[in-house]
Amino acid sequence: MSFKRSSIVFAIRPYFTMNKSLWVLILLFSCSRGNNEETKETKRPNIIYIMADDHTSQAFGVYGSRLASLNPTPTLDSLAKSGMLFENCFVNNSICVPSRAAVLTGQRAQTNGVIDLEGSLPPEKQFLSMELKKLGYQTAIVGKWHLKEEPASFDYYKVLNQQGTYFDPVFRVQGNEPWPSNEIQYEGHSSDVITDQVINWFEKEREEDKPFFLMYHFKAPHDDFENAPRYEDYLEDVFIPEPQSLYDNGNNGSEATRGNNDSLTRYIGSSVSHRNLIRNQAMNIWQGPNYKNYRDAEDILPNELVKWEMDEEEKQYTSEVYQSYLKKYLRCVKGIDDNMKRFLAYLKSNGLLENTIIVYTSDQGFMLGEHDFIDKRWMYEESLRMPFFIRFPEKIKANTRTDAIINNTDFAPTLIELAGGEKPEYMQGNSFKSILETNEEPEDWQKSTYYRYWMHLAHRHGNPAHFGVRTKEYKLIFYYGKYWVDTDNPEAEWNKSSWGNDFTTHTPVAWEFYDLKKDPREMNNLYGNPDYKETIAHLKEELKRLRVELNETDEDYPHIQEVIDKHWND
Repeated sequence: MSFKRSSIVFAIRPYFTMNKSLWVLILLFSCSRGNNEETKETKRPNIIYIMADDHTSQAFGVYGSRLASLNPTPTLDSLAKSGMLFENCFVNNSICVPSRAAVLTGQRAQTNGVIDLEGSLPPEKQFLSMELKKLGYQTAIVGKWHLKEEPASFDYYKVLNQQGTYFDPVFRVQGNEPWPSNEIQYEGHSSDVITDQVINWFEKEREEDKPFFLMYHFKAPHDDFENAPRYEDYLEDVFIPEPQSLYDNGNNGSEATRGNNDSLTRYIGSSVSHRNLIRNQAMNIWQGPNYKNYRDAEDILPNELVKWEMDEEEKQYTSEVYQSYLKKYLRCVKGIDDNMKRFLAYLKSNGLLENTIIVYTSDQGFMLGEHDFIDKRWMYEESLRMPFFIRFPEKIKANTRTDAIINNTDFAPTLIELAGGEKPEYMQGNSFKSILETNEEPEDWQKSTYYRYWMHLAHRHGNPAHFGVRTKEYKLIFYYGKYWVDTDNPEAEWNKSSWGNDFTTHTPVAWEFYDLKKDPREMNNLYGNPDYKETIAHLKEELKRLRVELNETDEDYPHIQEVIDKHWND
C-alpha cells in the first residue's frame, strides 16, 4: 500500500508543479465560494423592536379607525404596508409592567411573577435578550423600561427613570455605581431624546461584526400627553371625530361595571365627562382648581351614586374635553411618527433596512373616549388590542394583513425563531413565524386568547378585576370584583400606601358576552340571551382550558376561586 501511495504522489507532482498558479486560483475560488455561501446561509437578521406606550390601534391610519381621516401616522402606515399587519393582536393584561414582562419572558403573569404594576423582572428572567445573546446577538435597550430591576441581561441599556418625564428625561445607565445610581439627563422632548440616543448607540456602541437586537421604547403617548412645543398648532382647527358611545353607551357593560340602576358608573371607569366623580379627564389635562384634585372613593356620598344623565350642557362640555384630550394625545403620536421618519432615514442611509426585522407595537391599547372611558385596563377592544406590524423583506411579503390571533407572549418565541433559534420550552407563547412567511394561518393555530386584569379599582381609574376569553367572533368576560390579596383577612398584607387604590372595596360579580361580528363596538351585552346559550357554554369551557393550560387558575387565591365557583353558572 505504501508503494502505491508514493507512486500516486509522484505521478501528480509534476502536473502540480507545472500548473501551480492554476491550482492556487482554483483552491482560493473554492474556499471563497464556500465561505460566501456559508455567510449567506448563516447571517442572522438584525432585529429592531419598537414599542410605544399606550399607542392604540385607533390612532393609526392603517387600522382604518374613525381617526384614519386625520392621517395621524403617515410614516408608521408606510412601515406597516412594507410588511405584515396583524388585526388581532391582543395584550395579556392591559397595563404597562405586566405587558412588558410578557414580551420579555414569553410567559403569562403567574409564571413570570409579574401580575400588576408593582411587579418587577429580575435579570435572570429577561429571557428574550438572554436567548438572542446565545445566538450571537449584541443586545441593547433604549427608552422606557418600567420593570424596576436592572436590565442587566442586555449588553447595553439607557432606560428612563421609572415612568420617565416628557421633558429633559433622566436615564439610568451602566456605570461604576450599583443600579440605579448611574444616571444621565438630556435636554429636550423624550421622543426626540430617545431617538437621539438610539442613533447614538448605532454610532458609538454597535459591534458591526455581530447581528443586533435593539429594543427602542418611547414614553409617548402615555398620559398626561405632553407634546413637543413644535406640535402645539397641529390639529388646532380640526374637529376630531367622536365615538357615539361617548354620549350613549347603549347596553354595554353589566351590573359589575354599571351597578344597580347605573349607580356604580359614578366611580367605575375614569371618564371623559363628569360621570366619574373621582377621576375624569379634565382633571388630568386642564390647569385650574380641579387639576389633579382627584377624590377618594370613601368620600363619595350615597346620595351621589345616582344614575348618570348627560344633558345638552354636559354633552357640550364632554365634547370640549374630548377635543382637547385627543389633540394632546395625537400631538404626542405625531412626535413618534416624525421621529420614526428620521430613524428609518438613518437606517436606509446606513444600509440597515434589508437584513433587519423591524417591529412596531405598543404595550397595550387605550380608550379614546369609547364608552366614555379613558386609560386602558379594560378587556374592551380598544384597550385589549395592540397594534402590531413587522417588516422583513427577505421573508415577509409587503402589504399583507392577517386576522390570526396572537398575543404579546407570542412575540419572544417568534423573534427567536426568526433569528434562527428554537422556541425555549419554558415559554408559553407560540411562534407565528410560519404565518409571517406564508401569510397562511395553520389549521392548528390558536383560536382564542386569554386576558386578565388583576389590580382592581386601582389608581382612581376604577376598573374591577376581571378575566376573559376572546375568539375571532366572540368575547366572554367575567368580573369577579376583588383584589388578588384577600383584604377581608385581618392578617393579610398588601401595599396600603399605593397611590389612589380602593382594594378593599368589592364590586358586583357579573358576566358579559359580545358578538363581535354583529356588534364590533361592544354596545350590546348578550349574556343571558338564550340564542347564545351553546356559544357561551363553549366559551366557558375554553376559558377553563386556557386557565389550566396557562397556569392562570386561582388555586393560590381561594377568596377569588370561591367567587368563581359560586357564579360560574349564573
